[in-house]
Amino acid sequence: MGSNSVREPSYITAAGTEEVSTSLITTRNSVSSGPQKQKGKRRLLKWFNPGVILPLLAGVLFLLLWEFQVFHKLFDLKKYQLPLPSAIWEAMRENYSLLLSYTGYTLTEAVVGMLIGSACGFLIALAATAWPRWGGGSLTLVAALNAVPIVALAPIMNLWFGDGIGSRAAIVTATTMAAMAINAYKGMAAVDPLALDLMHSYAAGKPAVFRYLRIQNSLPYVFTALKINATASMIGAIVGEFFFSSRGLGYLLSNSIKVAKMPLGWSCIVLAAIAGVLFYLIVERLEKVFIKWHSSQRS
Repeated sequence: MGSNSVREPSYITAAGTEEVSTSLITTRNSVSSGPQKQKGKRRLLKWFNPGVILPLLAGVLFLLLWEFQVFHKLFDLKKYQLPLPSAIWEAMRENYSLLLSYTGYTLTEAVVGMLIGSACGFLIALAATAWPRWGGGSLTLVAALNAVPIVALAPIMNLWFGDGIGSRAAIVTATTMAAMAINAYKGMAAVDPLALDLMHSYAAGKPAVFRYLRIQNSLPYVFTALKINATASMIGAIVGEFFFSSRGLGYLLSNSIKVAKMPLGWSCIVLAAIAGVLFYLIVERLEKVFIKWHSSQRS
């Protein structure tokens, strides 16, 4: 018994004790650093994922072909018609304060308009679901409003709300309302019949059914509509600025084309695209936070 409990050489001698303690420390460090290493490896693999690498390489190749005027030769374009990426970058560097200010202005119009339009669309979906006979027609009206071109809405909204930020926010509101109304209505209507029967068996009223079943079921559809509206709102704001505005990317783009400052005009396009992508990513991140319980967010 005694020999079994003591006679490990490394446990008896001083050197052995030192080795044991060192090995224990090493073991503890390896245990504690294991998750960190795994996390670092996962992050590294994420960056080297073909889904990330291939689009980056495609983008770099596209810019190189553009910079070396391959597209100019293919489509018989001059430099003033399609400025080189280096000229666009130079225009952005020289006018960065103006461009940042105008990007913030346009983004504010887009966010305000999208929030109002999405809220109105959600309320319309609620009404259409709660009172199908009376509220169902509102979906048709919203779809008809969405079919009106922005260039036709812009002068009307300018007459109604003036030439300030209100008119562009109104244009974005009209542009984004339909996507939210239709998607949210679909989510509220497409509930599980068994879940609906269960709610009715518990004598749940209409408010409880909406609160615990229909609205929760509509959230994935709501975020789908928000992601659509994130990019549509930027388009609405910029097109609205083309007609009546003294600020914003659309206004600067219009003026740059008029005075043949094409690199500056393309800078507005690049910044509008970046702002639209960032806006979309923010909405996507919010989706992962608010509906992480949904099966679409578990992968």
